Amino acid sequence: MSSEFWLISAPGDKENLQALERMNTVTSKSNLSHNTKFAIPDFKVGTLDSLVGLSDELGKLDIFAESLIKKMAQSVVEVMEDAKGRVHENLLANGVDLTSFVTRFEWDMAKYPAKQPLVVIVDTLAKQLAQIEIDLKTRTAAYSTLKGNLENLERRSSGNLFTRTLVDIVNKEDFVLDSEYLITLLVIVPKPNYSQWQKRYESLSDMVVPRSTKLLAEDDEGGLFTVTMFRRVIDDFKVKARENKFIVREFFYDEKEIKTEREEMTKLLSEKKQQYGPLLRWLKVNFSEAFIAWIHIKALRVFVESVLRYGLPVNFQAVLLQPHKKATKRLREVLNSVFKHLDEVAAASILDASVDIPGLQLNNQDYFPYVYFHIDLSLLD
Repeated sequence: MSSEFWLISAPGDKENLQALERMNTVTSKSNLSHNTKFAIPDFKVGTLDSLVGLSDELGKLDIFAESLIKKMAQSVVEVMEDAKGRVHENLLANGVDLTSFVTRFEWDMAKYPAKQPLVVIVDTLAKQLAQIEIDLKTRTAAYSTLKGNLENLERRSSGNLFTRTLVDIVNKEDFVLDSEYLITLLVIVPKPNYSQWQKRYESLSDMVVPRSTKLLAEDDEGGLFTVTMFRRVIDDFKVKARENKFIVREFFYDEKEIKTEREEMTKLLSEKKQQYGPLLRWLKVNFSEAFIAWIHIKALRVFVESVLRYGLPVNFQAVLLQPHKKATKRLREVLNSVFKHLDEVAAASILDASVDIPGLQLNNQDYFPYVYFHIDLSLLD
């Protein structure tokens, strides 16, 4: 089965109920789709003018809701980082997987009472989704900043010896500190030149302390060595070192600074851990809320379009089809054939895309003789 659904409706009179039966028979025999009835309550219709306005508003709300749940699904992926394989466990609606929720959809009368005017229900849904979006931005921004700061620190720990932070490499004991005359420098020596360094470093300049070199760390290209000398020969030593392909790394041991950097890393890791659980829980709960709201919007769209298309009194049957993979083209042909009597002009124009449908501003590919809405559950593609 594919992860898409087609939500359609046809008038509820005898002729069209027979057409729906024909559709069910053909799609089942030819293995084109799995079909289930989609129950929609009897809403207060109001005026046709207000329905036209609502139709437009619901279209925009539908797009907004889908975009919001995709953002939330993406946020779950980003937060879960190392456990990406378990993302779908957190993308549920009312505790069940999304396909099960859609196929067993029931209108939530407690949250969205059907006795209320449609405009009130739509307003409730719009406000609910707008609030979720505001909260999502605030929460994910705070987490992203924290994660970014941590990544910057981690990047500084994983560069080469020329650029990386040295706080996790050097110790107080590696340096001569608080001396008026002596200073310890750090020198990066290419791996092939280690023996050359050991032979030459004491004679690169006057006043280099003998046997003062020690290898502190290595990467793929070279090693970081200490060397101690009198302060007044620093410049001369740097020039001679460079001539021999030994590079002095500018670094002065500052215990306070090193302690601060180490503490910052620990603090950021701790904060990330503290924020991870609550943020993931919030995303899980509110993804569910937003997804449920989205499917209620689809139900409202079917109701409004069915009344506008098929007229009053309200009498239509909604059906949810889950097309089989690679069967969508054939399924569309079956539906157009079964329901072409509902709108001969539309049915003809589907075969001939150059024909304009009078009074409709829609692209022809979006218009069919029956009411049709698309639900795509591949939210992470």
